[in-house]
Amino acid sequence: QKDVPVANFIMHEIHCSRNIEVCCYCRESIPKSEMKNHIESEHVQVACKCQMKIEKSLLKDHEASVCPLRPALCRYCDIQLTFSSLQDHEIYCGARTERCGGCGRNVMVKDLKEHPRVCG
Repeated sequence: QKDVPVANFIMHEIHCSRNIEVCCYCRESIPKSEMKNHIESEHVQVACKCQMKIEKSLLKDHEASVCPLRPALCRYCDIQLTFSSLQDHEIYCGARTERCGGCGRNVMVKDLKEHPRVCG
Protein backbone atom coordinates (compact mmCIF):
# COMPACT_ATOMS: atom_id res chain seq x y z
CA GLN A 1 0.00 0.00 0.00
CA LYS A 2 2.95 2.34 -0.54
CA ASP A 3 4.42 4.09 -3.57
CA VAL A 4 7.22 2.06 -5.17
CA PRO A 5 9.52 3.19 -7.98
CA VAL A 6 8.62 1.47 -11.27
CA ALA A 7 12.12 0.02 -11.56
CA ASN A 8 11.69 -1.82 -8.23
CA PHE A 9 8.03 -2.76 -8.56
CA ILE A 10 8.38 -6.40 -9.67
CA MET A 11 10.93 -7.19 -6.94
CA HIS A 12 8.83 -5.35 -4.37
CA GLU A 13 5.69 -7.23 -5.40
CA ILE A 14 7.47 -10.60 -5.13
CA HIS A 15 8.87 -9.68 -1.71
CA CYS A 16 5.46 -8.55 -0.43
CA SER A 17 3.57 -11.59 -1.67
CA ARG A 18 6.06 -13.88 0.09
CA ASN A 19 6.52 -11.96 3.32
CA ILE A 20 3.60 -9.61 3.95
CA GLU A 21 -0.02 -10.28 4.76
CA VAL A 22 -2.91 -7.84 5.16
CA CYS A 23 -4.70 -8.18 8.50
CA CYS A 24 -8.35 -9.05 7.91
CA TYR A 25 -9.41 -6.96 10.95
CA CYS A 26 -7.50 -3.69 10.59
CA ARG A 27 -6.20 -3.89 6.99
CA GLU A 28 -2.61 -3.21 8.17
CA SER A 29 0.28 -4.80 6.30
CA ILE A 30 1.95 -7.22 8.71
CA PRO A 31 4.91 -9.57 8.18
CA LYS A 32 3.52 -13.11 7.82
CA SER A 33 5.77 -14.31 10.64
CA GLU A 34 4.15 -11.79 13.02
CA MET A 35 0.51 -12.15 11.99
CA LYS A 36 -0.49 -14.62 14.71
CA ASN A 37 1.11 -12.41 17.38
CA HIS A 38 -0.51 -9.30 15.86
CA ILE A 39 -3.99 -10.85 16.00
CA GLU A 40 -3.48 -12.14 19.55
CA SER A 41 -2.13 -8.84 20.85
CA GLU A 42 -4.40 -6.44 18.96
CA HIS A 43 -7.62 -8.14 17.93
CA VAL A 44 -8.38 -10.82 20.50
CA GLN A 45 -11.66 -10.18 22.32
CA VAL A 46 -11.35 -9.37 26.03
CA ALA A 47 -14.00 -8.57 28.62
CA CYS A 48 -14.03 -5.16 30.25
CA LYS A 49 -14.96 -4.87 33.92
CA CYS A 50 -18.41 -3.76 32.67
CA GLN A 51 -18.73 -7.18 30.97
CA MET A 52 -18.62 -5.73 27.45
CA LYS A 53 -16.47 -7.74 25.03
CA ILE A 54 -14.10 -5.58 23.03
CA GLU A 55 -10.89 -5.87 21.00
CA LYS A 56 -7.85 -5.73 23.25
CA SER A 57 -6.39 -2.79 21.29
CA LEU A 58 -9.56 -0.73 21.93
CA LEU A 59 -9.89 -1.53 25.63
CA LYS A 60 -7.94 1.47 26.99
CA ASP A 61 -10.00 3.96 24.98
CA HIS A 62 -13.21 2.19 26.06
CA GLU A 63 -12.19 2.27 29.74
CA ALA A 64 -11.26 5.96 29.51
CA SER A 65 -14.22 7.35 27.59
CA VAL A 66 -17.21 5.02 27.20
CA CYS A 67 -17.20 2.41 29.95
CA PRO A 68 -20.09 2.96 32.38
CA LEU A 69 -17.76 1.85 35.20
CA ARG A 70 -15.04 4.41 34.41
CA PRO A 71 -14.12 6.73 37.29
CA ALA A 72 -15.87 10.08 37.44
CA LEU A 73 -15.78 12.96 39.94
CA CYS A 74 -18.83 14.61 41.42
CA ARG A 75 -18.78 18.30 40.50
CA TYR A 76 -20.12 19.25 43.94
CA CYS A 77 -18.13 17.17 46.42
CA ASP A 78 -15.25 15.75 44.29
CA ILE A 79 -15.92 12.20 45.46
CA GLN A 80 -14.92 9.56 42.88
CA LEU A 81 -17.75 7.33 41.62
CA THR A 82 -18.46 5.21 38.59
CA PHE A 83 -19.80 7.15 35.63
CA SER A 84 -23.03 5.12 35.69
CA SER A 85 -23.84 6.27 39.23
CA LEU A 86 -22.68 9.87 38.79
CA GLN A 87 -25.97 11.40 37.61
CA ASP A 88 -28.05 10.05 40.51
CA HIS A 89 -25.37 11.09 42.98
CA GLU A 90 -25.11 14.63 41.58
CA ILE A 91 -28.89 15.09 41.75
CA TYR A 92 -28.78 14.14 45.43
CA CYS A 93 -25.51 15.94 46.20
CA GLY A 94 -26.50 19.18 44.45
CA ALA A 95 -29.78 19.32 46.37
CA ARG A 96 -27.98 19.47 49.73
CA THR A 97 -27.94 22.91 51.33
CA GLU A 98 -25.24 25.02 52.91
CA ARG A 99 -25.67 28.24 54.85
CA CYS A 100 -24.48 31.36 53.02
CA GLY A 101 -22.03 33.38 55.11
CA GLY A 102 -23.30 36.62 53.54
CA CYS A 103 -27.07 36.45 53.85
CA GLY A 104 -27.50 33.51 56.22
CA ARG A 105 -29.92 31.69 53.92
CA ASN A 106 -29.65 27.98 53.19
CA VAL A 107 -28.63 27.60 49.54
CA MET A 108 -28.59 24.41 47.51
CA VAL A 109 -25.06 23.31 46.67
CA LYS A 110 -25.88 23.29 42.95
CA ASP A 111 -26.76 27.01 43.21
CA LEU A 112 -23.73 28.13 45.26
CA LYS A 113 -21.76 29.41 42.25
CA GLU A 114 -24.62 31.66 41.12
CA HIS A 115 -25.74 32.70 44.61
CA PRO A 116 -23.24 35.57 45.11
CA ARG A 117 -24.93 37.47 42.24
CA VAL A 118 -28.27 37.47 44.08
CA CYS A 119 -27.01 37.38 47.65
CA GLY A 120 -28.69 40.02 49.83
